[in-house]
Amino acid sequence: MSSIRDWPAHERPREKLLTRGPATLSDAELLAIFLRTGVTGKTAVDLARDLLQAWGGLRPLLEAGQAEFCCHHGLGTATYAQLQAVLEMARRHLQEQLQREDVLENPDTTRRYLTSQLRHLGHEVFACLFLDNRHRVIRFEELFRGTIDGASVHPREVVKRALHHNAAALIPAHNHPSGVAEPSRADIQLTRRLTEALALVDIRVLDHVVVGDGQGTSFAERGLL
Repeated sequence: MSSIRDWPAHERPREKLLTRGPATLSDAELLAIFLRTGVTGKTAVDLARDLLQAWGGLRPLLEAGQAEFCCHHGLGTATYAQLQAVLEMARRHLQEQLQREDVLENPDTTRRYLTSQLRHLGHEVFACLFLDNRHRVIRFEELFRGTIDGASVHPREVVKRALHHNAAALIPAHNHPSGVAEPSRADIQLTRRLTEALALVDIRVLDHVVVGDGQGTSFAERGLL
């Protein structure tokens, strides 16, 4: 089997990325650049295609645990560590973008950041983006784990954390492990209770984002606040 170096320049993933941009590459080509080398009898692109087929797509591969990831031929601890570093850099890049801007002026970045923090979790997590008076991020913090209902999310604890961070506003967010980002009746009721509790200390709830498999659902865009 020929090496990728033997391919025409315009077909090589790295050269294609540099000349045409990363968005033009397939999942297999992007993964091949990350892997850098293939295995005996397979190029990096062939290996990438095999891995995507075995895992059922890019997301399951990226979200795999270490033991599960490293058991596949062509992958190991060093590759797993590199992948985790890349994913964490992406999350921090999004966070730094938010910290420099008014989150209300860049709702897509806010949603992408919250999705990157919560989508991969197999259990429900309720978290908050605490914001200053210019709507810039002070801190992202996970507050509760488990099912999101009246018994597991306590508005008084959210108020305490908001006061601790001297927040002027916040954006709650939680994930639906089912992948369906449709707000439930309990989600709507909880958001109203949070809004009322926080209003007593002059802290605004700007939005509530439900994270699923695709784009998160915004309560503000739905008119649910």
